[in-house]
Amino acid sequence: MRLSSFVSVASAAALASLVVADTDAEKPSDVVSVTQDTFESTVNPEPLILVEFYAPWCGHCKALAPHYEEAATTLKESDIKLAKVDCVEDAELCQAHGVQGYPTLKVFRNGEPTDYTGPRKADGIVSYMTKQSLPAVSQVTVVNLTDFQNADKIVAIAYLASEMDAPTAEFTATAEKHRDSYLFGLSTDPEAIAAAGVTPPAIVVYRSFDEHKTEYPYPISSATVKDVEDWMQELSIPVLGEVNGETYAIYATSSKPMAYLFVDPIDESSQGYIESLKPVASQYRGKVNFVWIDATKFGDHAKALNLIEPKWPSFVVQDLEKQLKYPYDQDKAIEPEAISAMVADYIDGKLLPKLKSQPIPETQDESVFTLVGQQFEEVVFDDSKDVFIEFYATWCGHCKRLKPIWDSLGDHFASMKDQIIIAKLEGQENDLPASVPFRIGGFPTLKFKPAGSREFTDYDGDRALESLIAFVEEHAKNDLKPKVVTETPVDADQAVFETPKDSHDEL
Repeated sequence: MRLSSFVSVASAAALASLVVADTDAEKPSDVVSVTQDTFESTVNPEPLILVEFYAPWCGHCKALAPHYEEAATTLKESDIKLAKVDCVEDAELCQAHGVQGYPTLKVFRNGEPTDYTGPRKADGIVSYMTKQSLPAVSQVTVVNLTDFQNADKIVAIAYLASEMDAPTAEFTATAEKHRDSYLFGLSTDPEAIAAAGVTPPAIVVYRSFDEHKTEYPYPISSATVKDVEDWMQELSIPVLGEVNGETYAIYATSSKPMAYLFVDPIDESSQGYIESLKPVASQYRGKVNFVWIDATKFGDHAKALNLIEPKWPSFVVQDLEKQLKYPYDQDKAIEPEAISAMVADYIDGKLLPKLKSQPIPETQDESVFTLVGQQFEEVVFDDSKDVFIEFYATWCGHCKRLKPIWDSLGDHFASMKDQIIIAKLEGQENDLPASVPFRIGGFPTLKFKPAGSREFTDYDGDRALESLIAFVEEHAKNDLKPKVVTETPVDADQAVFETPKDSHDEL
């Protein structure tokens, strides 16, 4: 196996700053334009190429264009190509590659695509693609050992007596899979191994936070790609780190709940609260991800987590998968013992979530039922009725356009309220209870629950009234045909006794 020497990505990225914009409009572009006919012959042979799928009318694409052009010129020296596809001219090609928005960038290696997850500025594109061009695993010797150990936030080095030893193959496969996230190195240099203070075979992760050096704790000879990547993913999350716009994705991709400590960074006591909860965070590491967050910047997020008062510090646990929130009483002091007990109850399933809900309406005067969170189970899980719900947001333009149609749908079935409920729920003002088997990702969302069932069907059709009526009639369990009311005849004798005193003729 051939492994490269460690190359500084920063030095390559710095070249981008030396590129001078050419004002000559006639200068040929260094970005390769590809079409349906030329895509395979241009992209597939390249060991590494970046492709932008764009639309000429797209504002974000126009903003990216000069940076993309500048990066293409710089990377040309490294024989790394940048290409672009006009999705207006070649819509089928873009659709075939799963393009859903513009611009979409994909890295292709010999025709195999992966999503581009790097920056959108020239120097960032150069840095990202230069790093992509390096082998997934770099060779580490005693000369570059210290620099490599500190070259990124997460660095993994395999120390082996020979490149043929286990787990070289698994380590390399892990590096290929996660080259965007971590830096990987391999050393068979006896001096480097001695300086690292390990006994081969060993895999060591070096971090720029928390404990700097962590050695793989399990039998290394049987380590698989999943074993190594799971271990590294857990180490990539600090014991109690800051969550913000740049770091949120790390936590969002984890399946673990998040425990937020909201603090005001200007308050001198904030750091003390963070430090006091680190032992608690360490105690529950692997089960719950603890973070601290700037409450002055992300006050709206605090409200979304059902922290009612702008009172800091505050603490809340969030189940990311079910979107359930468990706020700590804001009238109580933040103390490690109390927080630890609360988290223990959460893990044991003893803690009840706090559900946000609008007040239950005093009256229901409209044909569309106004549903709120605390009434959801009572109304929707009524086995005797079919239920069709619109989950909406007050600010949503699509929801506003749907409203008159949804009201008309309610009017259409108004005479059958004993059989079917046409309902609406403000999705950002009401939480769904844990018994509901879904969470809302966008507005409006339309879901139908048949009578006697706990299963929900998504409505994905057009939003014409006729289509909505047809959908309801197709999926309803109840008989939704209008009932014809007939008068029951009475005999003559009975008619005499029921004749009112002030009788009069009726037509």
